[in-house]
Amino acid sequence: MRSVGILHSASFETSRSYFAAFESGLAEAGFKRDQNVSLEYRLANNDLDRLSHLASELVQRNVDVIFVGANTPAVIAAKAAAGSIPIVFVMGADPVKTGVVPSLAQPGRNITGITGLAGELFSKRLQLLHELVPSARAVAYMVNPANPAFTEIALKTNAELARGLGLQLLVVQARNLDEIEKAFVSLGESKVDALLVGADTAYGALRHQIVALATRHAIPASYPVRDFVEVGGLSSYSTDYVEVYRKCGAYVARVLKGERDLPVQQPTSFKFVLNQKAAKSIGLELPSTLLASADEVIE
Repeated sequence: MRSVGILHSASFETSRSYFAAFESGLAEAGFKRDQNVSLEYRLANNDLDRLSHLASELVQRNVDVIFVGANTPAVIAAKAAAGSIPIVFVMGADPVKTGVVPSLAQPGRNITGITGLAGELFSKRLQLLHELVPSARAVAYMVNPANPAFTEIALKTNAELARGLGLQLLVVQARNLDEIEKAFVSLGESKVDALLVGADTAYGALRHQIVALATRHAIPASYPVRDFVEVGGLSSYSTDYVEVYRKCGAYVARVLKGERDLPVQQPTSFKFVLNQKAAKSIGLELPSTLLASADEVIE
């Protein structure tokens, strides 16, 4: 019986589909839960201060591999605690720019994974949002300051990309629901024309509330993953994270079989999703060109 420790910053409930995909990838590669592999889940429930302690617990359990899901703080906590235990991660941010690995091709003998390129998709999401709301001039960008993926350099780069489209980018920082609610009040007072919600597991856990606030304030929004659109959000453009988690399961299986020095993979498939009902609820008419180019349109 081999063992895999799973460290994640969110909760099981909000990440159920991703964990199912991960276990499916493991099973397809020959490792079935409770048959020849045990899974030790350690979930922070969006309390990032718990990550270091949870990572240490997995090390004390002497697991064979640590799989880290979701965000940069979780990966950093696992790397600090793991020692010689191999790590396989999935993270939206660039692992090189955030200092997790020196390069994608040669990340190190005991660490590898898949990057979702959430930061690199900013320009595409901004462009699609601009096409959804061509009259927009001021666009808000909501980020979690507790996530080091959103550095001053990254935000400056994003502001420059916005200016290239003739848009003013207003950065709004929010860590939790209370700060998010206050942010939407501020956005209403600032009369922003559209909103980009940054990629962060804390936001994913609060997707119902964030979508409800955007609808209440009639703000057209672009979200980091399909999960938001599924619960009533307007649009998303992202990596297919369910597929990414499945591939991570297969990657963990390769490590369990003894492989090392595996490169960090990058996603090859992305999905643009629109919600027509959400558009109608805020009085927005979806351009026919975008409806035709969308990978999925939720009625």
